[in-house]
Amino acid sequence: MSPPDLTPNEQRAISALKRLAKRWPPSLWLFSNGSLYVLKTDENGGKAHVRGGGIDPDYVVADIDGIASDGGDW
Repeated sequence: MSPPDLTPNEQRAISALKRLAKRWPPSLWLFSNGSLYVLKTDENGGKAHVRGGGIDPDYVVADIDGIASDGGDW
């Protein structure tokens, strides 16, 4: 199966994300579980998790509305 054709608007959106990735600070990371969150890294520069494996909500600095996301597996 071949990938679907993209509209010009979809192509621009992907290009914008690629440009953002080039200047994205390493002190921030993204998490998705149906909502898209921006988190700050912990004191050691790692991803802040709580016991049991979930993200530490104290490190959430923003939630991003308007971009559909899924934290599921392939």
